[in-house]
Amino acid sequence: MDSLAPSASTAPTWSPRLLGWALPRGRDTSDTDAAFAAGIALKSLDDLIRAAPPWLGCWRDRLALKSAAVAAKTLGRNEEENALRDAVLLTVAGDDPGPAGKLFLATRMAARRSGPVTTSFVKEIADLFGLRLDGGLASIPDIVDSVNQSGRAAPFAVTDLITAISAVRPDAEALALGLAEVVLAQKLKWPKPVPLLLPERFGSSFRTIGGRGRVRPGEPAYPRAICLALVNGIDAALRSAVEIDRRAARLLAVTPKLRTRGADSVIQKLLNEDAVPASASGSNLSRWAANRLFERLESFEAVRELSGRSSFRIFGL
Repeated sequence: MDSLAPSASTAPTWSPRLLGWALPRGRDTSDTDAAFAAGIALKSLDDLIRAAPPWLGCWRDRLALKSAAVAAKTLGRNEEENALRDAVLLTVAGDDPGPAGKLFLATRMAARRSGPVTTSFVKEIADLFGLRLDGGLASIPDIVDSVNQSGRAAPFAVTDLITAISAVRPDAEALALGLAEVVLAQKLKWPKPVPLLLPERFGSSFRTIGGRGRVRPGEPAYPRAICLALVNGIDAALRSAVEIDRRAARLLAVTPKLRTRGADSVIQKLLNEDAVPASASGSNLSRWAANRLFERLESFEAVRELSGRSSFRIFGL
């Protein structure tokens, strides 16, 4: 387990919170102030991503799970995060996880994307969102290429993308927000996207000044709303990062105490994914050995049981 032991210096090289003076104040924030705040927030998040702590995979997955719960709400479904997690992790590989599980698979796929937005990628993720790649959706790869070549600053480029997709398919807003996060990562040269916009879909950023309606793609206030959503999404993402960093430090601190042969792969999965079933499927451990490992990690307070069940347990940072 020595390869996973923490380094001598664990001081973060990224800020755990946004600078207070850069945050927008009040509901009447101007377009310029919103754009400025979004730029500062994106720089703060960029520092974290460039630091590349070993738990970024888990962090992205957690944000993707939050996105999936919001996507479910946009479709009139009521599954919470635990139900979405169960739908994926308790489904045998190759079986259908159901509509709820597919939403988590979709947002997780977007968050793990490291390549360009191709037609096959759009088709696969659209299928998971329950959308057929026909009509306007078939033009998404061309829309993405146009946005990437526009030279527009990242917040406004993704605004253009969401507006263009929503214009041809108004029912594809969740898909548009998810793809916008992929394009944002490409514009900022991040290795993988970070779910920021979809989790804010029902937040204050998209509320009208009176608070009784929503700012929608194509409306004059929409670019400002996207900037504010980025600020709020990054603020939430950094708070999540602080918690996961603390939990990951605890996990890495106890790894030298483990003597289970083959535990390395499980530790790595805990750092790279939202959660791992107690059976540790995909590892070389027997079911008994995997359960024993998680019991030991739990006794060290290095992992949490996330399902609340006594059977079919799920563990994560």
